[in-house]
Amino acid sequence: MIYLDYAATTPMSENAIEAFIHTSRNYFENTESLHDGGLRAKELLEHARTAFAKVSGKESNGIYFTGGGSDGNFLAITSLAFGAQQNGRHIITSNVEHPSVDYALKFLEDQGFAVTRIPLDSSGTISIERIKKNLRPDTILATIQHVNSETGIIQDLKSMSDFFKRNNIFFHSDCVQSFAKVDMDYFHSINIDSFTVSAHKIHGPKGTGAVYISPTIHISPLLAGVTHERGFRPGTVDLPSIVSFVTAAEESINNQSSHYVHVAKMRKLFISLILNNKDVILEGSKAGSPYIIPFRVSGIEGQIVMQELSRRKIAVSTGSACKNGLQSPSKTLLALGRTDSEAHGLVRVSLSHLTTSEDIYRLCKALNEITNQFLSVREVALK
Repeated sequence: MIYLDYAATTPMSENAIEAFIHTSRNYFENTESLHDGGLRAKELLEHARTAFAKVSGKESNGIYFTGGGSDGNFLAITSLAFGAQQNGRHIITSNVEHPSVDYALKFLEDQGFAVTRIPLDSSGTISIERIKKNLRPDTILATIQHVNSETGIIQDLKSMSDFFKRNNIFFHSDCVQSFAKVDMDYFHSINIDSFTVSAHKIHGPKGTGAVYISPTIHISPLLAGVTHERGFRPGTVDLPSIVSFVTAAEESINNQSSHYVHVAKMRKLFISLILNNKDVILEGSKAGSPYIIPFRVSGIEGQIVMQELSRRKIAVSTGSACKNGLQSPSKTLLALGRTDSEAHGLVRVSLSHLTTSEDIYRLCKALNEITNQFLSVREVALK
């Protein structure tokens, strides 16, 4: 099987697996237990927090370990909103956020908050001018993803964070598809109040992630009185997964530059090989994340293309894995002005440093076979 669905999940690295096993064997105690074993486990937890803070360029007392990206988005967004509601109850977002962000905002709307969903421009980005037009005196929070999980389009978080800071509005971003995949010097320069990361997108374990919230911000978690993660979330801390996650994060960030160059090379190869196939229509942006390649095959639903590729032992996706099974058109392509039929055609290929040129050659060969097969069927049907 050729795996080209890394935006959905990645295999754990060998170092991350070894860290998980070592911690499971030697630090199995509850981090809140007061005996020596518990204190040793707590010490390792805080060491992991400090290590993650270092690679993310943030303060360790702003790092909270979570159950993953979706869990982190819900906890961060609701905690920020409830913590600032005395100043207003209006939230700004985009109309192409990850479903986990949509769920959190829908929950807040049910609690009496107002949410404005700003549409994309023709390039797939949100301008500061559009944000300005949607500001209200009671705007307290903005949440806008960094890299779109369906198209790879990148939002300018630095300009946004500077703007929101000047206007005293808290700014959260879902950075699940960007963390350790963009230049980390740039990432560190973003003056952001809060962001979410998921371990299994960067070769760590599933069910683990992290949220950063600036320690200067007052937050009010939904569940009061919980004991773990300084009251941010309930449940016994999964120390082996956290140590494994931080190991994967350090490894990914240390290799970020070489991984990025390799992935960009694989994306360029794909584009050069598929250009002659006029039935394959590239989506997204040339300036988008090279890790995500969105495209459509003219006249064929994305689900069918995915199944045909799967039959040829090539794993791709039709969009965000958290909403697969709903069979709905890509809301990102709809937001970009595509028709309902075109949005149903989205296919997402996502790459990693493990992707080889042979993988790309086989993918393009398979796409040419699929388009030729369906083109022949169409021609017969038209006669």
